[in-house]
Amino acid sequence: MSLLKRFLRPGSEPRETLRPLWHRLVELSRDPAFYRDDGVADTVAGRFDMISAILAIVLLRMERDRVFANESVWLTELFVADMDGQLRETGVGDLVVGKHIGKLMSVLGGRLGAFREALKTGEDSALAEALARNVTLVDESTRPDSLAHRLRSFYDKLCAHDSKVLLAGDIAL
Repeated sequence: MSLLKRFLRPGSEPRETLRPLWHRLVELSRDPAFYRDDGVADTVAGRFDMISAILAIVLLRMERDRVFANESVWLTELFVADMDGQLRETGVGDLVVGKHIGKLMSVLGGRLGAFREALKTGEDSALAEALARNVTLVDESTRPDSLAHRLRSFYDKLCAHDSKVLLAGDIAL
């Protein structure tokens, strides 16, 4: 009976502690400067690209502190839950939502790898190259140099933050 009680009893969901951080990441990804100044396309694809880019930068910061393993998973679960809801709202049916989520997770994983390598170099040009391959820009002639500089600065600020500040979502671009 105790197993049944555990399932039926409202308990605290561990990922809920990261919801303020998730909401802050979404808010930051909507910063008009990305679209107005940095050449990111103000489209559904461009907005997804910025959400996943901001999330990737935060996850890479969390990687630096190995104690964030669970928090990284929970933050990623919030991303999946949000994307699932967004897909359903746009009319994607139950039968293919999982397939779409799998693709979105693959995209996030690719960005994590590309950004990880680019940030290791310490040069904005390497990050600009990764962004050129991974972000929907206004047109093909747009160079993401200012976007690379903005995201590297964001990463550097995150690295300077205390872990508790980061987890609370008290962060800025």
